Amino acid sequence: MPQLQPESRAPGRFPTTQWSRVATAANREDGEGLEALSMLCQAYWYPIYAFVRNRGFSPEQAQDRTQDFFAYVLERDLIARADPARGRFRAFLRTVCARHLAGDRDRDHAAKRGGGRLPLAIDPLDAERRYGLEPTHEMTAERIFDRTWALTLLGRVVDRLRREYDDSGRSDKFEVLITVLTRDPASCPYPEIARRLGTTEGNIRVAVHRLRRRYGLLLREEIAATVGDAAQVDDEIQALFAALEG
Repeated sequence: MPQLQPESRAPGRFPTTQWSRVATAANREDGEGLEALSMLCQAYWYPIYAFVRNRGFSPEQAQDRTQDFFAYVLERDLIARADPARGRFRAFLRTVCARHLAGDRDRDHAAKRGGGRLPLAIDPLDAERRYGLEPTHEMTAERIFDRTWALTLLGRVVDRLRREYDDSGRSDKFEVLITVLTRDPASCPYPEIARRLGTTEGNIRVAVHRLRRRYGLLLREEIAATVGDAAQVDDEIQALFAALEG
């Protein structure tokens, strides 16, 4: 399993991209629908931003195109057309974005659009810091998108784990255990961790095992929420880690 290094630790809970949430977001006539749509946009703006940047756009252009893409999705009610029976939400967003960028239309009027455009907060410094970590010289825009999507999803899993430990008063324990989450069990420095936490090696082995098991359950839950068929979960897990390799 690849080393897990979440790229950000944004405050608050990341929204799970359940198809039920997508359906809610499609209904923009009420506050709940607008909130759901806003959360989707905020959760997944970076994979779209990286996808656009890798298509040759400057940082400023990528910010504008990312804003414009989500405005386009909103105005055309494309969320309402997202069908879980047709597969992964990840694939839906990437396909729509690629088609949108390929469209021969003037997007310079985006700021003048009326009616219901959601303000999408993009921190340009953070966006470029994260994009600077991408191996863009080796990867296509599609692979960059899949990689950033995978990191976003894994970051969400770690964020949920961290909150669980925080809520139970075990924040310090989590910060130590998380460093060995994806390491080969045979190479884990159990004695060192035990000394740091003031407990026994046996207790640490049990704690790491439980953390990994919980991580695996949350990972499956997050992935299951982004596909239309539970049978796709295992394939999507393989695709997720494949996107982080190379």
